[in-house]
Amino acid sequence: MTDHPDITVLRWPDQAPEADDGLAELLAAYHLRTEAEKGRPVDGVPGLPERYRAEITRPRAAFADDVVLVAFLGDAPVGCLVVTSPKDGQSEIKRLWTDPGLRGRGVASALLGAALAQAAEHGVHTVRLSVWEWRTGAIALYERLGFTVTPSWDERERLVCMERTV
Repeated sequence: MTDHPDITVLRWPDQAPEADDGLAELLAAYHLRTEAEKGRPVDGVPGLPERYRAEITRPRAAFADDVVLVAFLGDAPVGCLVVTSPKDGQSEIKRLWTDPGLRGRGVASALLGAALAQAAEHGVHTVRLSVWEWRTGAIALYERLGFTVTPSWDERERLVCMERTV
């Protein structure tokens, strides 16, 4: 599912049931880092808002209608991404996270490629995402993959909205 030979991307939980614990860790790292970057650091998962704790502790329920992709390096889960169910020919990418120690190795590109393929298989014509403006590396990656900045559909300040056709 990827052009990166040492990275495997699997759909969770049907193709990657062994990622149960690893997915929770990846989501926790994502949310903890995001809160810290927003200037609201918390001391562990219990300090996160309930909606984020629910994703970490009950991902099957939180993402029941979505597709969750998990990237592996060998047997270790090293990244994740959520693609929302198609609605009006659109899906949204959420929760893209890669292990910071492995950035630059193609994990995020592999996840995004798999997400775009998943979207195309389900008749999606537009994939969108939002990213905090300070995540310049992520924005550059999205632009390299054909995403362009679009008017915001989200009212949060400092959020960049992007989309691309599939």
